[in-house]
Amino acid sequence: MTPLEQVKRWTASRPTLADALGMEITAVTDECIEGRMPVDGRTHQPMGLLHGGASVAFAETLGSIAAALRVDPTKQACVGLEINANHLKGVREGWVLGRATPVHIGRSTQVWEIRITHEETGALVCISRITMAVIDLPTTSTQAS
Repeated sequence: MTPLEQVKRWTASRPTLADALGMEITAVTDECIEGRMPVDGRTHQPMGLLHGGASVAFAETLGSIAAALRVDPTKQACVGLEINANHLKGVREGWVLGRATPVHIGRSTQVWEIRITHEETGALVCISRITMAVIDLPTTSTQAS
């Protein structure tokens, strides 16, 4: 199974915020993960622009999936520790594209940069950085008492 097929299986297993906002994962490589999100009523703020919270949710989705792909899911999980975002340009319609690339992949933390651009113009809409904590999953004991 390719990494993209693995991600699509994960994301199809249960409804998520990503589903509600119309996010799609479009590519997974060793260097990055890419996706897209519509700019429409689901992602607008009251003035008709892309909501900053939707951009942050998109960034966190991409960064979280990217981080999860770097660990053995039977032994470890990745959870958000910190995220920041700078909203640089307003978008009223169309799609935004996101690309998450690793800044640091460590034993206990990962840092990802997520750049969100307007699909039509290529303009940088938001730049975000997420720090993920890598945690060990509990082991199950099969010892008899």
